[in-house]
Amino acid sequence: MSNIESTIITAESAKSSAKLFNYGNILSVLIAPPLFIFWFGASIAFYATLRHHPNERVGYFTQIAAYQYYALAGLLVPLFTFAPPRVTFWLIIWGIYVVILVPLAIMQLIKINREEWKDVTIKKHH
Repeated sequence: MSNIESTIITAESAKSSAKLFNYGNILSVLIAPPLFIFWFGASIAFYATLRHHPNERVGYFTQIAAYQYYALAGLLVPLFTFAPPRVTFWLIIWGIYVVILVPLAIMQLIKINREEWKDVTIKKHH
């Protein structure tokens, strides 16, 4: 006879997890340009973990936030490769990124808050 253990992932915990990638996106563009690069590395770990969360909606919202961030991050390579070597141009690009990414992340956070979250039970057999 096997023992069955249950772990409950609360709705509030899932909701908080769904917000993490969006918070990272916002911080990566608001604090300083080098943080955008560091978030690129850290976001891979966040994505790998959150995309496979027991609550499928956490993975869904993480995937949307990742698409938004990685699309802009990928666009930086050709932009900065062919950009004039002036700091003002870089700051203009950075401002555009803030104007694009922050509202997208805030819209996702609003959707996450409006979502009806439910507890998820994970059963483990021993």
